[in-house]
Amino acid sequence: MKLTATIQVSVDGVMQGNGGLHLEDRRRGFERGGWARPLFDNESMTFVDQLYQRADAFLFGRRTYEVFAPYWGAMANSASPIAAALNTRPKYVASTTLTDPNWADTTVLSGDLAAAVRELKAKPGGELQVHGSGDLTRWLLNNQLVDEINLLVCPVVVGQGTRLFPEAGLDMALELVDSRAYPKGITLHVYRPNGRPQYATDVPTPSR
Repeated sequence: MKLTATIQVSVDGVMQGNGGLHLEDRRRGFERGGWARPLFDNESMTFVDQLYQRADAFLFGRRTYEVFAPYWGAMANSASPIAAALNTRPKYVASTTLTDPNWADTTVLSGDLAAAVRELKAKPGGELQVHGSGDLTRWLLNNQLVDEINLLVCPVVVGQGTRLFPEAGLDMALELVDSRAYPKGITLHVYRPNGRPQYATDVPTPSR
């Protein structure tokens, strides 16, 4: 399976608290949640619905799993394509503390996570999808386990909150394989990690 990571970020790189009230994230005093939801229109939501339908399995960090499980797990499959996908596909959680998951078809990965993810990726199928799960996504990228990134950039500057990438971390080049814009200003960028970036080694002489 191809491992894909889908993240909603603001123009200033914030990913914390993007959803509505049911997904509110007030860690570290964050008070500006729900900044992405008003910017989704029919076209961008159709993309998200179809994206979830492409999944053969889902991989979550513990916190995202604990937010998704009571909300999507309690929803009738007919109510939403997202609920239908989440409730009928296998789910895996990277956690050393979660011991009793109550969402059907959930497996906790608590040992050698890199080996477990590689084993999942070796299975036949289409996509192993990660949604949100910032800490997990950064770890997967650092360990070169992500095959493709769906970055949904929302036209808003949030001004506070946890960002997708830390101020200091590994560098990586990205190959752009698709992009599109939606009516309310959200832009989709589909990237594949492509090794390390190239850096200029000289300063060009200004022409006179």
